[in-house]
Amino acid sequence: MPGFYAYKLMKVFFRTIHLYLSLAAGVIIFCSCLTGTMLVFEKEIQQALNPQRYFVKPQDKRLPISALTAGVLKQIPKSKLATVTVYEDPERTVEVALIVPEKKDKKAVGAPKAEKHAGAHAKKDAKPKEAERSNLTAFVNPYTGQIVDQFNRRQTFLYSVEMFHRYLLGGKNSLGDWVISLSTLFFLLILITGVILWWPKTKVIMKQRLKIKWGGSGKRLTHDLHIVTGFYTSIFLIIISASGLVMTFKWANSTLFFLTNSKVVAKEDIKTPLSVYQSGVTAISPEAAIGALDSKITDAENFTIRYPKDTAAVYTFNVLKKGSVELATDTYYIDQYSGKIAGSALYANKSLGQRIRGVIKPIHTGSIYGWPTQVLAFLITLVSLIFPVTGVMMWLNRTSKKKKKQVRSRSKVLPVEVA
Repeated sequence: MPGFYAYKLMKVFFRTIHLYLSLAAGVIIFCSCLTGTMLVFEKEIQQALNPQRYFVKPQDKRLPISALTAGVLKQIPKSKLATVTVYEDPERTVEVALIVPEKKDKKAVGAPKAEKHAGAHAKKDAKPKEAERSNLTAFVNPYTGQIVDQFNRRQTFLYSVEMFHRYLLGGKNSLGDWVISLSTLFFLLILITGVILWWPKTKVIMKQRLKIKWGGSGKRLTHDLHIVTGFYTSIFLIIISASGLVMTFKWANSTLFFLTNSKVVAKEDIKTPLSVYQSGVTAISPEAAIGALDSKITDAENFTIRYPKDTAAVYTFNVLKKGSVELATDTYYIDQYSGKIAGSALYANKSLGQRIRGVIKPIHTGSIYGWPTQVLAFLITLVSLIFPVTGVMMWLNRTSKKKKKQVRSRSKVLPVEVA
């Protein structure tokens, strides 16, 4: 008997947590799942709607990258070169990311607000990090040098959807950011408590909780849709929500590195090698820098070049090998004077924590293994939309049932008049 009461108290405890966290964050969780579903196939949607932007007819000879970038900078005034992405697919356009001055009265959705109080030693002309991010992509025909299209993702509907998904349109460190972050944490706790509440005491009950009784009453169907589908999707939703927490909270990121027995490496701790300055020597072209990598580039699905910012900087190459997981890139640094490899950061040589952290975003979005995991992520997030709805329906049914019981109990204790 003591064990029975302990089990019952445990169920009441977890059911209370499950209920109140769901009531507190149910609407936000529903919106996050809905917007997440819309973002799973963003790249594929863009390519399907704008094929001329991404694909061209292959020709015999490609133009040098330096010629392509020079043409882009000439055609788009006041633009500053950020990166160049080249694909192994001969039909793909070259993507030239640019930094273009924006009007002050037109702020991008989700852009962080400038800090009111600068440090005592801050420079007056210092620019926020957001100003150094590319805000325009020119898609260039690698055979003719023609700009086939210009694309500013910040002005698209799906970008607004992403900003709603991440910050409720409020921007980094805004109230919306914290609401989404806490709701994601609540969602993880809801999923864990849901699995605990689902766990049956007997094999007979387990069989009932593994299938939906489609011919049952409306209440039974609502119950089964919530319980059964919740169990089958829980492990995937736990992974999705946990990966979201890692990208949001420092403690979650530190927990990942702790569990993998890895050292946390902050971005500011990563030291980029420098070029050995040679007076009177002209910096090498990007083609020469590519030549220094040889087979490391020819075996790539795509690679992105970041040009040296000053006379001491290096060419930075992010190379994605064929068959590799998205964002599992190798980084190479090329001396802009000698053309030699000044350093590298290979994905395979990183710690387990760094390797997992490097692909957390593809895990969260479902793009980690291409379309199979994208379809899975789409279906899981789509199905998850029923949980807030069925959960509220179950709560209302349970509440009305309790009220009816209270009314019946009161009617039984009413005194009977004696004639």
